[in-house]
Amino acid sequence: MSIKIANISKSYKKVNALKNISFEVKSGELFGLIGPDGAGKTTLFRILTTLLIANEGVASVAGFDVITDYKSIRKNVGYMPGKFSLYQDLTVEENLDFFATIFGTTIEENYDLIKDIYIQIEPFKNRRAGKLSGGMKQKLALCCALIHKPKVLFLDEPTTGVDPVSRKEFWEMLKRLQQKGITILVSTPYMDEAALCDRIALIQGGKILEIDTPAAIVKHYLKPIYNVSANNMYQLVNSLKAYEYNHSVYPFGEFVHYTDRRSDFNPAELKVYLESKKLSNITIEKTVATIEDTFMELAK
Repeated sequence: MSIKIANISKSYKKVNALKNISFEVKSGELFGLIGPDGAGKTTLFRILTTLLIANEGVASVAGFDVITDYKSIRKNVGYMPGKFSLYQDLTVEENLDFFATIFGTTIEENYDLIKDIYIQIEPFKNRRAGKLSGGMKQKLALCCALIHKPKVLFLDEPTTGVDPVSRKEFWEMLKRLQQKGITILVSTPYMDEAALCDRIALIQGGKILEIDTPAAIVKHYLKPIYNVSANNMYQLVNSLKAYEYNHSVYPFGEFVHYTDRRSDFNPAELKVYLESKKLSNITIEKTVATIEDTFMELAK
C-alpha cells in the first residue's frame, strides 16, 4: 500500500476537523477524497505531507511514517495545495528551476515526466507566474510538484475555479501520470470528477461516509429518484420540502432531485399537489442516481 491511515483524528481547539479516519490507497491508484469545503480534506492532506501532526492515530506514505520518517516523505511526495503557492514574481522557468534545485535535481533530469504538461506552458516560460491564467497556473504548479519524480502525488482541490476545458485537460494529465506508476490522491468538491477515480472516499464533517469504486457507491442508492422541474425553481424547492411525503429534496442543475418516503409513490399525485401551489410546466421523470445523490443521502 502507498498510503495507510489508521484512526487519524485532528482537532483545532474545540473543533474536530477529522474524526477517526482510516483507509488505504494502493500503489499506482488514483484515489479521490470527495467532499464539500470544510469536510476535512485539506487537514488530512497536511497530515499526510507532514505539515501537521494528528492528535491521534498513525499514518504512513510510501512506506514511511508521517512522524518519524518525515524527511523521507518530503523527498518522495509531491504536494499541490489548493491555493496557488508558487512565487508570483518569478517566471515560469524560474519557479520550476527553483523547485528542482531544492530537491537536488534539474529540469532536464526529469523532463520526460513533465514534458506533456510543460509543453503547454513553455511558450510562456518567461512570463511571471502571477500573470498566468488559472489553467496555466495549475499546470505550472503540477510541474513543480512533479519535478523531483515523486512516488505519491497529493493534489488538494486542483481544479477549483478552473474553466471546464482546463479541468478536462487536467484529469487527462492525471491519467497519464498514473500510467507512469505514480500513486495519486486528489481531493475535490466536484462530484462529477469522482467518477474519474479508481476509488473514492466520501467525507463530510471530518468523517468518512463510504469508500468504494464510483460505480459501486452509486449502486448503493436504492430509492427511486425523480427529476422534477417547473416554471419557478425557488417555489418548486419550497413546495417539495413542504410536501408531507418527501424523503429528500435538493436542486440538481435545471431540475430538483426528489425522493418519496412511500413505496407506492404516484408521480401524478405529486403533480396535482404542485399545481395546487400555482406552479406550471411541471415535469416529473424517473432518473438514475449519481454519486452526488449518494453523498446527499449519506450526509443526512
